[in-house]
Amino acid sequence: MTTLNPTVEQARALVEFKRYDQARALLSQHLAENPGDLAAWIEIGNCHLKTGQPEQALEAAGEALRLAPEDFFALILRARAMTRGPNRSWREVEPVLREAVRVEPEHWYGYTMLADAVFRMSVRRYVEANGITDLRGHDLTPVLREASDLAMEALRLGPEEVYAHEVALEIASWSGNVTLADQLERAILRLDPTHADALARQTRKAANAPGVKAARAADLYATGLAAAPNSTDLQRGLDQATYRMLRGVRWLALLCVVLAGRMMDLFDVKGEVQRELPLSLGQRLWGLVLITVIWLVGALLRYRRRRAGVRLNVQSLIRCHGWSRIVVGQAAWAMLCALLITQVPWTERTLPQILFWAGLAPTFATIWFDRPRAR
Repeated sequence: MTTLNPTVEQARALVEFKRYDQARALLSQHLAENPGDLAAWIEIGNCHLKTGQPEQALEAAGEALRLAPEDFFALILRARAMTRGPNRSWREVEPVLREAVRVEPEHWYGYTMLADAVFRMSVRRYVEANGITDLRGHDLTPVLREASDLAMEALRLGPEEVYAHEVALEIASWSGNVTLADQLERAILRLDPTHADALARQTRKAANAPGVKAARAADLYATGLAAAPNSTDLQRGLDQATYRMLRGVRWLALLCVVLAGRMMDLFDVKGEVQRELPLSLGQRLWGLVLITVIWLVGALLRYRRRRAGVRLNVQSLIRCHGWSRIVVGQAAWAMLCALLITQVPWTERTLPQILFWAGLAPTFATIWFDRPRAR
């Protein structure tokens, strides 16, 4: 396979541009005239896999192995086709991969696929032998030792290959080796900064770390989405963090209601003299200044420091998420009550007291009720 036919080289160039149908048509015509071209059979088999036709890929692998029973790439093609079809069986593919490793002991891909197959079958045999339905709490380290050794060999031979790291990460995660799994995730992101799964897991760890506030978590998820915009996990995390930010807005509104009640001396406190009503214009304006400062510091400035993706997601979440609209509506209602209490020149405290409880009680009652929706 060192010297390729020009037609096969042209087909490979088409594959690089994801023009699989054209490459397959070109190879089909070439194989009709040159049925003994091993490289063409392997290449057309790869085209079949790319277009979701594993049965045809398996037939191509069979033709390639008929020409060269110990060709590494033909064996790998057969293994890949066997694991993609409707009747795929990792149990049956394991001998094919062991043969591929025997034929080419210095190629990382054979060890990687074999590690993947041994990992899957080891877990399955363990489950079947012990009648287990839930693997949580089970130490799988001894069960996955061979798969782990194969994965480490694959990493040694292919230290810059993402697939080798992905398989090793899966095995490390199931073995409970948290430290190694974290190292492998970071290595994957070094090799492929847009790797959606690794990026989502690392971002989730950073966002859920102790002391990380909702606003910071939202920025982390927005940064991750900028690299992997199609990641549903990152989008879900951003939505949750954004909703937590919106929930925090209600506390600012409740603080304003409490401040308004304190300014009006709505409730008689033993040992204190309630101020006279109505409040002067200066007192009412001072209350408005304090409320404005609370919102500037607590919400507006923090919101403006967020990434553009977070700010856009706030608007999107309010439009599309019912509880987000409820949260914003409750904050607006509480603020309306606070403004009415402080800005209207009341001569009695009865109606302001009603407004105080109307702004405080409904909002406070739902803060804990919708807490699970922020997780």
